[in-house]
Amino acid sequence: MNVTPAITQPELSFADIILDQGSEISSKLDMLRIEKFPPNAQKTLRQFSLSEVADFVGVSQSYLKKLHLQGKSVEPLTSPTGRRYYTAQQMNELRQYLDRVPHRRNGEKLQVIAVVNFKGGSGKTTTAAHLAQHLALKGFRVLAIDLDPQASLTALYGIQPELDGNPSLYESLRYDDKRRPISDVIRSTNFPDLDIVPANLELQEYEYDTPIAMQSKESTAGKTFYTRIGDALDEVDADYDVVVVDCPPQLGYLTLTALTAATSVLITVHPQMLDIMSMSQFLLMLGDILKSVEGVGVKVSLDWFRYLITRYEPMDIPQQQMVGFMQSMFAKQMLKNQMVKSTAISDAGLTKQTLYEVERSQFTPSTYDRARESLDAVNSEIIELMIKAWGR
Repeated sequence: MNVTPAITQPELSFADIILDQGSEISSKLDMLRIEKFPPNAQKTLRQFSLSEVADFVGVSQSYLKKLHLQGKSVEPLTSPTGRRYYTAQQMNELRQYLDRVPHRRNGEKLQVIAVVNFKGGSGKTTTAAHLAQHLALKGFRVLAIDLDPQASLTALYGIQPELDGNPSLYESLRYDDKRRPISDVIRSTNFPDLDIVPANLELQEYEYDTPIAMQSKESTAGKTFYTRIGDALDEVDADYDVVVVDCPPQLGYLTLTALTAATSVLITVHPQMLDIMSMSQFLLMLGDILKSVEGVGVKVSLDWFRYLITRYEPMDIPQQQMVGFMQSMFAKQMLKNQMVKSTAISDAGLTKQTLYEVERSQFTPSTYDRARESLDAVNSEIIELMIKAWGR
Protein backbone atom coordinates (compact mmCIF):
# COMPACT_ATOMS: atom_id res chain seq x y z
CA MET A 1 0.00 0.00 0.00
CA ASN A 2 1.40 3.38 -1.08
CA VAL A 3 1.28 6.19 1.46
CA THR A 4 1.43 9.71 0.13
CA PRO A 5 3.95 11.63 2.17
CA ALA A 6 2.56 14.65 3.99
CA ILE A 7 3.57 17.98 2.49
CA THR A 8 5.40 20.00 5.08
CA GLN A 9 4.79 23.73 5.01
CA PRO A 10 7.94 25.84 5.18
CA GLU A 11 8.32 27.41 8.58
CA LEU A 12 7.57 31.11 8.52
CA SER A 13 10.35 33.46 9.48
CA PHE A 14 9.92 36.04 12.24
CA ALA A 15 9.67 38.74 9.57
CA ASP A 16 6.86 36.86 7.77
CA ILE A 17 4.97 36.30 11.02
CA ILE A 18 5.01 39.91 12.12
CA LEU A 19 4.09 41.13 8.63
CA ASP A 20 1.07 38.78 8.61
CA GLN A 21 0.03 39.81 12.09
CA GLY A 22 0.48 43.52 11.33
CA SER A 23 -1.78 43.15 8.28
CA GLU A 24 -4.37 41.26 10.31
CA ILE A 25 -4.46 43.95 13.02
CA SER A 26 -4.76 46.66 10.37
CA SER A 27 -7.64 44.87 8.69
CA LYS A 28 -9.52 44.36 11.96
CA LEU A 29 -9.03 48.01 12.94
CA ASP A 30 -10.43 49.09 9.60
CA MET A 31 -13.49 46.88 10.16
CA LEU A 32 -14.00 48.55 13.54
CA ARG A 33 -13.69 51.98 11.93
CA ILE A 34 -16.34 51.12 9.32
CA GLU A 35 -18.60 49.76 12.08
CA LYS A 36 -18.13 52.81 14.32
CA PHE A 37 -18.34 55.52 11.63
CA PRO A 38 -20.73 54.32 8.90
CA PRO A 39 -21.34 54.65 6.03
CA ASN A 40 -17.94 55.89 4.81
CA ALA A 41 -15.74 55.26 7.88
CA GLN A 42 -15.23 59.03 8.30
CA LYS A 43 -15.48 60.51 11.79
CA THR A 44 -18.27 62.95 12.49
CA LEU A 45 -18.56 65.25 15.50
CA ARG A 46 -21.25 65.34 18.15
CA GLN A 47 -23.23 68.43 19.10
CA PHE A 48 -22.35 70.41 22.21
CA SER A 49 -24.60 71.31 25.12
CA LEU A 50 -25.53 74.85 26.07
CA SER A 51 -23.16 74.81 29.07
CA GLU A 52 -20.24 73.60 26.93
CA VAL A 53 -20.89 76.22 24.26
CA ALA A 54 -21.11 78.99 26.87
CA ASP A 55 -17.72 77.91 28.23
CA PHE A 56 -16.04 77.58 24.83
CA VAL A 57 -17.41 80.88 23.50
CA GLY A 58 -16.88 82.72 26.77
CA VAL A 59 -20.39 83.99 27.54
CA SER A 60 -23.07 83.03 30.06
CA GLN A 61 -25.69 80.37 29.44
CA SER A 62 -28.46 82.87 30.12
CA TYR A 63 -27.10 85.17 27.41
CA LEU A 64 -27.10 82.33 24.86
CA LYS A 65 -30.70 81.48 25.81
CA LYS A 66 -31.64 85.13 25.36
CA LEU A 67 -30.05 85.22 21.88
CA HIS A 68 -32.01 82.11 20.90
CA LEU A 69 -35.32 83.43 22.25
CA GLN A 70 -34.79 86.69 20.35
CA GLY A 71 -34.07 84.76 17.16
CA LYS A 72 -30.57 86.17 16.85
CA SER A 73 -27.46 84.42 15.46
CA VAL A 74 -27.79 80.62 15.10
CA GLU A 75 -30.68 78.23 15.62
CA PRO A 76 -29.65 75.36 17.95
CA LEU A 77 -31.23 71.95 18.02
CA THR A 78 -33.78 71.88 20.82
CA SER A 79 -34.63 68.54 22.42
CA PRO A 80 -38.20 67.63 23.52
CA THR A 81 -37.17 68.55 27.07
CA GLY A 82 -36.00 72.01 25.97
CA ARG A 83 -32.25 71.37 26.04
CA ARG A 84 -30.26 73.29 23.43
CA TYR A 85 -27.42 71.75 21.41
CA TYR A 86 -25.04 73.43 18.97
CA THR A 87 -22.64 72.13 16.32
CA ALA A 88 -19.00 73.19 16.42
CA GLN A 89 -19.61 75.22 13.26
CA GLN A 90 -22.47 77.05 15.00
CA MET A 91 -20.09 77.90 17.84
CA ASN A 92 -17.85 79.62 15.30
CA GLU A 93 -20.85 81.50 13.89
CA LEU A 94 -21.73 82.64 17.43
CA ARG A 95 -18.20 83.97 17.88
CA GLN A 96 -18.47 85.89 14.64
CA TYR A 97 -21.82 87.36 15.68
CA LEU A 98 -20.51 88.31 19.14
CA ASP A 99 -17.17 89.57 17.78
CA ARG A 100 -15.27 87.11 20.00
CA VAL A 101 -13.06 85.44 17.39
CA PRO A 102 -9.62 84.89 19.03
CA HIS A 103 -7.52 84.68 15.83
CA ARG A 104 -4.06 86.22 16.07
CA ARG A 105 -3.73 89.82 15.04
CA ASN A 106 -1.22 91.69 12.91
CA GLY A 107 2.23 91.38 14.42
CA GLU A 108 1.38 88.30 16.47
CA LYS A 109 3.53 85.35 15.42
CA LEU A 110 2.36 81.84 14.72
CA GLN A 111 2.50 79.79 17.92
CA VAL A 112 4.23 76.41 17.45
CA ILE A 113 3.87 74.15 20.50
CA ALA A 114 6.10 71.06 20.50
CA VAL A 115 4.88 68.29 22.82
CA VAL A 116 7.86 66.12 23.71
CA ASN A 117 9.09 63.31 25.91
CA PHE A 118 11.96 60.88 25.48
CA LYS A 119 9.98 57.98 26.95
CA GLY A 120 6.84 56.40 25.54
CA GLY A 121 3.73 56.12 27.70
CA SER A 122 3.97 59.61 29.17
CA GLY A 123 0.62 60.72 27.74
CA LYS A 124 2.28 62.85 25.05
CA THR A 125 -0.09 61.98 22.20
CA THR A 126 -3.18 62.15 24.42
CA THR A 127 -2.06 65.61 25.54
CA ALA A 128 -1.40 66.82 21.98
CA ALA A 129 -4.69 65.43 20.65
CA HIS A 130 -6.86 67.05 23.33
CA LEU A 131 -4.91 70.32 23.27
CA ALA A 132 -5.37 70.76 19.51
CA GLN A 133 -9.08 69.99 19.71
CA HIS A 134 -9.62 72.28 22.71
CA LEU A 135 -7.89 75.14 20.88
CA ALA A 136 -10.17 74.60 17.86
CA LEU A 137 -13.27 74.52 20.07
CA LYS A 138 -12.10 77.82 21.58
CA GLY A 139 -12.08 79.35 18.10
CA PHE A 140 -8.39 79.21 17.14
CA ARG A 141 -7.24 78.01 13.71
CA VAL A 142 -5.14 74.95 14.51
CA LEU A 143 -2.76 72.69 12.61
CA ALA A 144 -1.80 69.43 14.31
CA ILE A 145 1.37 67.76 13.03
CA ASP A 146 2.00 64.11 13.80
CA LEU A 147 5.79 63.62 13.69
CA ASP A 148 5.77 60.14 15.22
CA PRO A 149 6.21 57.40 12.58
CA GLN A 150 3.96 55.18 14.74
CA ALA A 151 1.14 57.61 13.86
CA SER A 152 -0.85 57.38 17.10
CA LEU A 153 -2.21 60.93 16.80
CA THR A 154 -3.14 60.25 13.18
CA ALA A 155 -5.05 57.12 14.20
CA LEU A 156 -6.81 58.95 17.03
CA TYR A 157 -8.01 61.52 14.50
CA GLY A 158 -9.61 58.77 12.42
CA ILE A 159 -6.94 58.19 9.77
CA GLN A 160 -5.38 54.77 9.24
CA PRO A 161 -2.09 55.57 7.51
CA GLU A 162 -1.31 52.17 6.01
CA LEU A 163 -4.77 52.00 4.38
CA ASP A 164 -5.69 55.63 3.67
CA GLY A 165 -2.42 56.37 1.85
CA ASN A 166 -1.99 59.90 3.17
CA PRO A 167 1.44 61.50 2.77
CA SER A 168 3.28 62.70 5.88
CA LEU A 169 5.41 65.73 6.67
CA TYR A 170 8.35 63.78 5.25
CA GLU A 171 7.17 64.97 1.81
CA SER A 172 7.87 68.56 2.91
CA LEU A 173 11.16 67.74 4.65
CA ARG A 174 12.88 65.49 2.14
CA TYR A 175 16.13 66.60 0.52
CA ASP A 176 15.53 65.53 -3.09
CA ASP A 177 13.60 67.21 -5.90
CA LYS A 178 10.38 65.39 -4.90
CA ARG A 179 9.83 67.73 -1.97
CA ARG A 180 6.24 69.04 -1.79
CA PRO A 181 4.73 72.11 -0.12
CA ILE A 182 3.12 71.42 3.25
CA SER A 183 -0.25 72.49 1.86
CA ASP A 184 -0.19 69.29 -0.23
CA VAL A 185 -0.08 67.07 2.87
CA ILE A 186 -2.55 68.87 5.15
CA ARG A 187 -5.89 67.15 5.75
CA SER A 188 -9.03 68.47 7.38
CA THR A 189 -10.49 66.74 10.46
CA ASN A 190 -14.01 66.39 11.88
CA PHE A 191 -13.40 69.60 13.90
CA PRO A 192 -13.90 72.94 12.14
CA ASP A 193 -10.66 74.95 12.12
CA LEU A 194 -8.54 71.90 12.98
CA ASP A 195 -6.36 70.36 10.27
CA ILE A 196 -3.74 67.65 10.54
CA VAL A 197 -0.55 66.61 8.80
CA PRO A 198 -0.77 62.83 9.23
CA ALA A 199 2.15 60.54 10.01
CA ASN A 200 3.25 57.27 8.49
CA LEU A 201 6.29 55.02 8.59
CA GLU A 202 7.93 57.03 5.81
CA LEU A 203 8.77 59.73 8.40
CA GLN A 204 11.53 57.46 9.64
CA GLU A 205 13.34 58.07 6.35
CA TYR A 206 14.15 61.58 7.57
CA GLU A 207 16.30 60.07 10.32
CA TYR A 208 18.33 58.22 7.67
CA ASP A 209 18.38 60.96 5.02
CA THR A 210 19.57 63.78 7.27
CA PRO A 211 23.04 62.45 8.23
CA ILE A 212 23.66 61.57 4.55
CA ALA A 213 22.61 65.07 3.49
CA MET A 214 24.83 66.60 6.19
CA GLN A 215 27.86 64.81 4.74
CA SER A 216 27.03 65.73 1.14
CA LYS A 217 29.43 68.21 -0.43
CA GLU A 218 26.97 69.09 -3.20
CA SER A 219 24.17 70.28 -0.94
CA THR A 220 23.99 72.62 2.05
CA ALA A 221 20.43 71.49 2.93
CA GLY A 222 21.55 68.81 5.37
CA LYS A 223 23.73 71.24 7.27
CA THR A 224 20.66 73.38 7.95
CA PHE A 225 18.24 70.49 8.60
CA TYR A 226 16.94 72.22 11.73
CA THR A 227 15.21 74.95 9.68
CA ARG A 228 13.12 72.61 7.51
CA ILE A 229 9.92 72.50 9.60
CA GLY A 230 10.04 76.25 10.14
CA ASP A 231 10.53 76.80 6.41
CA ALA A 232 7.60 74.48 5.62
CA LEU A 233 5.32 76.31 8.08
CA ASP A 234 6.21 79.66 6.51
CA GLU A 235 4.14 78.57 3.50
CA VAL A 236 0.91 78.38 5.57
CA ASP A 237 1.75 80.96 8.24
CA ALA A 238 -1.31 83.12 7.46
CA ASP A 239 -3.73 80.19 7.67
CA TYR A 240 -3.29 79.23 11.34
CA ASP A 241 -2.96 80.69 14.82
CA VAL A 242 -1.42 77.66 16.50
CA VAL A 243 0.52 74.55 15.45
CA VAL A 244 0.63 71.58 17.84
CA VAL A 245 3.44 69.13 17.07
CA ASP A 246 3.34 65.61 18.51
CA CYS A 247 7.04 64.66 18.49
CA PRO A 248 8.33 61.07 18.39
CA PRO A 249 9.43 59.56 21.73
CA GLN A 250 13.10 59.77 20.84
CA LEU A 251 15.73 62.44 20.48
CA GLY A 252 16.35 62.22 16.75
CA TYR A 253 16.46 64.63 13.84
CA LEU A 254 12.66 64.89 13.68
CA THR A 255 12.44 66.04 17.31
CA LEU A 256 15.38 68.46 16.92
CA THR A 257 13.88 69.95 13.78
CA ALA A 258 10.57 70.44 15.60
CA LEU A 259 12.23 72.03 18.63
CA THR A 260 14.11 74.58 16.54
CA ALA A 261 10.82 75.55 14.84
CA ALA A 262 8.93 75.74 18.15
CA THR A 263 7.93 78.91 19.93
CA SER A 264 7.09 76.89 23.05
CA VAL A 265 7.70 73.41 24.43
CA LEU A 266 5.50 71.20 26.58
CA ILE A 267 7.32 68.29 28.25
CA THR A 268 4.98 65.58 29.50
CA VAL A 269 6.04 63.74 32.65
CA HIS A 270 4.52 60.71 34.33
CA PRO A 271 5.25 61.16 38.07
CA GLN A 272 7.11 57.89 38.67
CA MET A 273 10.75 57.59 39.70
CA LEU A 274 11.84 55.70 36.55
CA ASP A 275 10.12 58.23 34.31
CA ILE A 276 11.75 61.17 36.06
CA MET A 277 15.15 59.44 35.86
CA SER A 278 14.57 58.94 32.14
CA MET A 279 13.54 62.58 31.78
CA SER A 280 16.77 63.76 33.42
CA GLN A 281 18.77 61.86 30.80
CA PHE A 282 16.56 63.32 28.07
CA LEU A 283 17.17 66.87 29.33
CA LEU A 284 20.94 66.36 29.58
CA MET A 285 21.15 64.97 26.03
CA LEU A 286 18.81 67.62 24.66
CA GLY A 287 20.77 70.42 26.29
CA ASP A 288 24.07 69.16 24.86
CA ILE A 289 22.62 68.84 21.35
CA LEU A 290 20.93 72.25 21.45
CA LYS A 291 24.26 73.78 22.52
CA SER A 292 25.79 72.27 19.39
CA VAL A 293 22.96 73.67 17.26
CA GLU A 294 23.46 77.11 18.82
CA GLY A 295 27.18 76.75 18.05
CA VAL A 296 26.40 76.93 14.32
CA GLY A 297 24.35 80.09 14.74
CA VAL A 298 20.81 78.81 15.35
CA LYS A 299 19.32 80.12 18.59
CA VAL A 300 16.40 78.18 20.06
CA SER A 301 14.27 81.02 21.41
CA LEU A 302 11.10 80.02 23.26
CA ASP A 303 8.25 82.13 24.56
CA TRP A 304 7.75 79.51 27.27
CA PHE A 305 8.34 75.91 28.20
CA ARG A 306 6.51 73.92 30.83
CA TYR A 307 6.45 70.48 32.42
CA LEU A 308 3.02 68.86 32.45
CA ILE A 309 2.29 66.09 34.93
CA THR A 310 0.26 63.43 33.11
CA ARG A 311 -1.63 60.28 34.14
CA TYR A 312 -1.69 61.72 37.64
CA GLU A 313 -3.45 59.87 40.46
CA PRO A 314 -3.97 62.44 43.25
CA MET A 315 -4.51 59.78 45.93
CA ASP A 316 -1.25 57.98 45.09
CA ILE A 317 1.25 59.03 47.79
CA PRO A 318 4.43 58.19 45.80
CA GLN A 319 3.09 60.25 42.87
CA GLN A 320 2.37 63.15 45.23
CA GLN A 321 5.96 62.91 46.43
CA MET A 322 7.31 62.94 42.86
CA VAL A 323 5.24 66.02 42.02
CA GLY A 324 6.52 67.72 45.18
CA PHE A 325 10.08 66.73 44.23
CA MET A 326 9.71 68.39 40.82
CA GLN A 327 8.02 71.49 42.24
CA SER A 328 10.86 71.96 44.71
CA MET A 329 13.31 72.21 41.79
CA PHE A 330 11.50 74.17 39.09
CA ALA A 331 8.11 75.36 40.24
CA LYS A 332 8.08 78.22 37.70
CA GLN A 333 8.36 75.80 34.77
CA MET A 334 5.54 73.48 35.89
CA LEU A 335 1.94 73.87 34.84
CA LYS A 336 -0.21 74.47 37.89
CA ASN A 337 -2.76 71.90 36.70
CA GLN A 338 -2.15 68.19 36.18
CA MET A 339 -3.66 65.80 33.64
CA VAL A 340 -5.36 63.18 35.81
CA LYS A 341 -5.43 59.52 34.93
CA SER A 342 -8.96 58.60 33.92
CA THR A 343 -10.77 55.54 32.61
CA ALA A 344 -12.96 57.95 30.61
CA ILE A 345 -9.97 59.00 28.47
CA SER A 346 -8.76 55.42 27.95
CA ASP A 347 -12.30 54.13 27.25
CA ALA A 348 -12.86 56.86 24.65
CA GLY A 349 -9.59 55.80 23.02
CA LEU A 350 -10.98 52.30 22.45
CA THR A 351 -13.10 53.76 19.66
CA LYS A 352 -10.35 56.12 18.44
CA GLN A 353 -12.03 59.11 20.04
CA THR A 354 -11.03 61.80 22.50
CA LEU A 355 -12.99 63.04 25.48
CA TYR A 356 -14.17 66.04 23.45
CA GLU A 357 -15.75 63.70 20.89
CA VAL A 358 -17.63 61.24 23.11
CA GLU A 359 -21.01 61.84 24.70
CA ARG A 360 -21.07 62.39 28.47
CA SER A 361 -24.01 59.97 28.67
CA GLN A 362 -21.68 57.09 27.73
CA PHE A 363 -19.88 57.36 31.07
CA THR A 364 -20.51 57.63 34.76
CA PRO A 365 -21.11 61.42 34.95
CA SER A 366 -18.67 61.98 37.82
CA THR A 367 -15.91 60.09 35.96
CA TYR A 368 -16.45 62.07 32.77
CA ASP A 369 -16.74 65.40 34.57
CA ARG A 370 -13.55 64.84 36.57
CA ALA A 371 -11.57 64.04 33.40
CA ARG A 372 -13.04 66.97 31.43
CA GLU A 373 -12.35 69.36 34.30
CA SER A 374 -8.70 68.26 34.34
CA LEU A 375 -8.30 68.51 30.54
CA ASP A 376 -10.01 71.89 30.33
CA ALA A 377 -7.90 73.31 33.18
CA VAL A 378 -4.61 72.22 31.57
CA ASN A 379 -5.59 73.43 28.10
CA SER A 380 -6.91 76.76 29.42
CA GLU A 381 -3.62 77.33 31.22
CA ILE A 382 -1.76 76.75 27.94
CA ILE A 383 -4.06 79.23 26.17
CA GLU A 384 -3.19 81.81 28.85
CA LEU A 385 0.51 81.29 28.07
CA MET A 386 -0.18 81.74 24.35
CA ILE A 387 -2.15 84.95 24.91
CA LYS A 388 0.63 86.28 27.12
CA ALA A 389 3.21 85.45 24.42
CA TRP A 390 1.16 87.55 21.99
CA GLY A 391 1.32 90.41 24.47
CA ARG A 392 -2.42 90.71 24.97
